[in-house]
Amino acid sequence: MPFQINAALHYQVLQRSTVLLSIQALSTESQILSEEQLTITPGAKWEEFPLETGENRYLRLDTGDVTQLDITYAVMAEAKYTMVSHDEIHDIPVSHLRRSAIPYLFPSRYCQSDRLWGFASKEFGRIAHPYDQVVAIADWIFHSIDYISGSTDAATSAYDTITQRSGVCRDFAHLGIALCRALSIPARYFTGYACFMNPPDFHACFEACIGNRWFVFDPTRLAALNGLVRIASGRDAADASVATIFGNMQMTGMSVSCVAADFKPLTAEDLANHAILIEP
Repeated sequence: MPFQINAALHYQVLQRSTVLLSIQALSTESQILSEEQLTITPGAKWEEFPLETGENRYLRLDTGDVTQLDITYAVMAEAKYTMVSHDEIHDIPVSHLRRSAIPYLFPSRYCQSDRLWGFASKEFGRIAHPYDQVVAIADWIFHSIDYISGSTDAATSAYDTITQRSGVCRDFAHLGIALCRALSIPARYFTGYACFMNPPDFHACFEACIGNRWFVFDPTRLAALNGLVRIASGRDAADASVATIFGNMQMTGMSVSCVAADFKPLTAEDLANHAILIEP
């Protein structure tokens, strides 16, 4: 099903700055893009490049003498997902993990899994299967952490979130990742667009590697898992931030939309015995 995506970012440039943006949908064999358009205020210099450590698409912009920076992005994206029966999800030891999953076992800037090992073991350690552990983690976050816009900032980590018991989608994702890694389950950050999300915005959730396959989880329950379009993934938001500014710029406006004709979100009943796999 194709999703029509539109995004616009507006900044007041207070001094010449460089900004790294990650707003373009990932183009892969499983996520097909068409009619892609990008417009940037004339006078700003920019280039697109993938990071050497992955396929994430980045824009690097030098504002030059521009004082008002406007970026608009539009694309049609057809994202494929697979429903996998719980019976087909197998537990495998760390010794058999695919090599590419190994970095997602370690603590990272926003996901201090080493500090949350005791809590994770006590709360989820008695659950036998790793998939059931991750489901329990996502459920616990949804019921135990309050979703409050503006309650956190760019410095908030998973340890902060579990302490103050509030956050936004980024914080929910970081906490899910940290708790998974504390149980030796590789987990990574997922940022993207979400169909008919209310309010519309960029969305963050997480993926856990179980049986050498990456399954997606959204502990906020704000997005339909079959309505996600991947922008980027990484160890945490430091690898997949929407915007990283070097200089002095102030956001003056933002709009995001992701819609699809006849979209039918998967229900809790649909997912009762299945997990969702979104191939990069």
